[in-house]
Amino acid sequence: MRGNEVEPSLYAADFTRLGEQIQTLMRAGVRIFHFDIGDGHFVPPVTIGPIVLESISPLVHRLGGRIDCHLMVEEPQRHFEAVAQAGGDSVTFHIEAARNPDAVARLARQHELQVGLAFKPETEPEQAADVAEPFDIVLCMSIEPGYSGQPFMPEALPRIERLRELLPEEKPIQVDGGIGHGNVRLVKNAGASLYVAGTSIFGGWDIAIAYEELVAELA
Repeated sequence: MRGNEVEPSLYAADFTRLGEQIQTLMRAGVRIFHFDIGDGHFVPPVTIGPIVLESISPLVHRLGGRIDCHLMVEEPQRHFEAVAQAGGDSVTFHIEAARNPDAVARLARQHELQVGLAFKPETEPEQAADVAEPFDIVLCMSIEPGYSGQPFMPEALPRIERLRELLPEEKPIQVDGGIGHGNVRLVKNAGASLYVAGTSIFGGWDIAIAYEELVAELA
């Protein structure tokens, strides 16, 4: 990570042009892609999975990038091996899906994966902060996880601020959901440094310009 990092969410990409769009964004400066995996149980939709991950990871790695996998799944530990073998670099799982987050994090590291902890809008920041010590990042959801294109929840801002107060300064906060023009700077000011952006990048007429404009707002 280079400090503040905008992570394009591939869930919002045009899958008929996925490789092309990855290359376009990496030429524009992207170094981390967000990859959503939903199981149809923890969240309603079944989203992209290890087969797609395996098809893109050689390209991303060859161009110097990383793939950050958000596991919106029950029993996240069941997916670590498949993600690692498919070329994922990190996994972030939900506190709501893990009875013992510390033990699940240790299992992820056995597969040489970095690991993050996510929490939904209805979960208090204190609950995530209490178990955040072994994690590389903490993900504060600013929408209900599952579907791309949802609007940013304004009530996420005080939750991010509270999380920043509770965590060590060096622990990065990631925010996912509705990030775009008009709120990315607010999210930064609240204490985040990793910004997952889907529709605001892939929904534009030029995805490279959309990404660059978001980065410029953080300067």
